[in-house]
Amino acid sequence: MTFISRTVLALSFALGAGIATAATVDINCADAAALAAGLNGVGDAKAQAIITHRAEMGLFKTADDLAAVKGIGAKTVEANRANITVSESCEAPTPR
Repeated sequence: MTFISRTVLALSFALGAGIATAATVDINCADAAALAAGLNGVGDAKAQAIITHRAEMGLFKTADDLAAVKGIGAKTVEANRANITVSESCEAPTPR
């Protein structure tokens, strides 16, 4: 493999990784589709479990609270920590 080929390949991986981690997911406000699309290792069933847990237990206070959801563990939280946000409220802003 030539130097140029290796460089192009390395840049492709670096750019791809940057794009994958650029989007954030608010675990208190996102719907199941956004959770499944935005969190690595979370599919439709785990996304629905997050929604159910949130409805029954209230909003998450930290990203670490996500590990309390059945099927979501500390490893999944760590793998997604950079793209998890946690807001205090999901109400739409009042129009002026």
